[in-house]
Amino acid sequence: MPPDRVAPGPLRTGLIGSGIGPSLSPALHEREARELGLECTYTRFDLDVLGVPADAVGDLVAQARAEGRSGVNVTHPAKQLVIPHLDELSPDAAAIGAVNTVVFDGRRTVGHNTDWSGFRDGFVTGLPAAPLARVVLLGAGGAGAAAAHALLSLGAGSLAVLDTDSARAVRLADELTARFGAGRARGGGVADLERRLAEADGLVHATPVGMAGHPGLPLPMSLLRAELWVAEIVYRPLETPLLRAARSLGCRTLDGGRMAVHQAAAALKLFCGREPDPERMLRHLTELIDAETAGGTSRVA
Repeated sequence: MPPDRVAPGPLRTGLIGSGIGPSLSPALHEREARELGLECTYTRFDLDVLGVPADAVGDLVAQARAEGRSGVNVTHPAKQLVIPHLDELSPDAAAIGAVNTVVFDGRRTVGHNTDWSGFRDGFVTGLPAAPLARVVLLGAGGAGAAAAHALLSLGAGSLAVLDTDSARAVRLADELTARFGAGRARGGGVADLERRLAEADGLVHATPVGMAGHPGLPLPMSLLRAELWVAEIVYRPLETPLLRAARSLGCRTLDGGRMAVHQAAAALKLFCGREPDPERMLRHLTELIDAETAGGTSRVA
């Protein structure tokens, strides 16, 4: 549904992915929809619970459309697998090669990527005027690809993409170079981290290290310095060991909550045509995480 149209009656959406039982997305979407004057039902289509493989995502998209939903979000491991089952991709989803939001526009299914805009908007509001001449991105997976697209769209001069899988980092850097121009991105392995950080303005961390179930620091604390800004993709917990270490050195920091909220707000706008309030959603996300910290892991997908 185009964002200039308001969905009539109750809003019905959902999330397709694996292991999404603890996801906070239903509560986040449903509460903000109520704030916008809409009753919303946000349903989990959990591949594990349903006992179906990830490549069944096309069947679940078709089911959601047949049920009269406005659209669905898509998360791991189906953000790329869903693409062949869609009629159309937004330019950004096509460029990034991943879809996290599917909108049912009449008889057509249109794939969008709000992860990249979620990082962009969270970065602009959370780290205003941060220098972007030289940036290091640690992690070349799906979240890293979205963050890389956002950083270069914001005008980052040089982006060093580093990953434990150096070949994956090089592939992503080559794709970014083709999209944004020569010299804008270079890929490599984590062995380059010390050299790259020594000359960087900022660091974006896009690996699972630091999230619940994956404790620890993704790099030696000795590589951080006060002049660096540090941005996280991880949002549970909101204060990761990396952010705690960076703040102790005086770095400007950005937690992953803003990306999570802004991508959700953009998806909700695509579903219903109304303008969510990201700051209100961020307050709600913080409340949800605080309330569930003692009860186990949760995530917004």
